[in-house]
Amino acid sequence: MKKEVGLWIDHRRAVIVINLDQEEEIKQITSNMEKHVRYSGASDASDANASHHDTTEDGRDRRFDNQLNRYYDEAISCLHDATSILILGPGEAKVELQKRLEVHGLSNYIVAIKTADKMTVNRIAAEIRRHFRESQHGSNKNAQQQQAVKET
Repeated sequence: MKKEVGLWIDHRRAVIVINLDQEEEIKQITSNMEKHVRYSGASDASDANASHHDTTEDGRDRRFDNQLNRYYDEAISCLHDATSILILGPGEAKVELQKRLEVHGLSNYIVAIKTADKMTVNRIAAEIRRHFRESQHGSNKNAQQQQAVKET
């Protein structure tokens, strides 16, 4: 049974399109995360407040990362048993998800990672259907070419 899954993901929302034997299911997950700004470099101040500020900032960063990982894991829970995974998205989230998929032992099923701007749910589903349809035609064409070579 072939289960092709494509998803569009950023830090706030994931749209997951599951194609299972000609049936399509669309799921949406929201991260409930606020925009997070990471500051580069430490504070130059040498007083006690600087140390407290750095600790507070580190804590915020850890909470952000933990919440993000829970969000990715929720998205990954929809990808189990996938035979092919397509990842779309505008920024860092798609690469971060790829790393989480490696942790979960699913990275071998990734067929492509593509940059894609914000899209409607219908547009995301259409793009994912198109990708898998084209890849299926490509593999059918390769199989036909290999068969033709064997017959000669």
